[in-house]
Amino acid sequence: MFILTKIADLVQIAPDDFRKQSYIAIEDNINAKYANKVVQKIGLCICLWDILWTSEGLIGQGDGMVNVNVEFRMVVFRPFKGEVIGARIADQSPEGINLATDFFDDIFIPWTELPEGSEFEQNENLWVWKEEDQEMYFDNNELVRFRVLTEDWHDQTPSKPVEAAEAGAEEAPVPVNTKPPYRITGSMNGPGLGCCLWWE
Repeated sequence: MFILTKIADLVQIAPDDFRKQSYIAIEDNINAKYANKVVQKIGLCICLWDILWTSEGLIGQGDGMVNVNVEFRMVVFRPFKGEVIGARIADQSPEGINLATDFFDDIFIPWTELPEGSEFEQNENLWVWKEEDQEMYFDNNELVRFRVLTEDWHDQTPSKPVEAAEAGAEEAPVPVNTKPPYRITGSMNGPGLGCCLWWE
């Protein structure tokens, strides 16, 4: 679920940080830049693990920033395919169930990957697994186990502004990228998967 990833980057230390010790200023800048952010094809960066190497700091001309080349390792959330993870049910719809952990919200279980015999109750707005005359509910905030199937990456490159069709016309709304940068698709169809209470 968590991996160590080696990254090389240029860290810029502002004059305000000169009062700090060098390694603390570098750590703070790395955590500010990477922590709680998704790096494409790497995963969700959690925090700095350690610093492997740093260059001598060079002062940039005109701005007073100290530029330091750094190699470091980050703790990254990126579960492997087939891994079984625990999460809580955040939301449900006829398309499937959205799950969330304490630090990651973009986990989706499509309805095709729910246990066989699952039905969506419109009036309750939740999924029910009907098995041998028993009804077992997928309640919101319930702790569940799921198996990772796929991961989807979406580039969050900003789009250019939309030009108005006529001069003087109201500005057209800029399209918002609603896809998350990193999304996990999972399955709860299998023994031991689904609500943890069922298997106790």
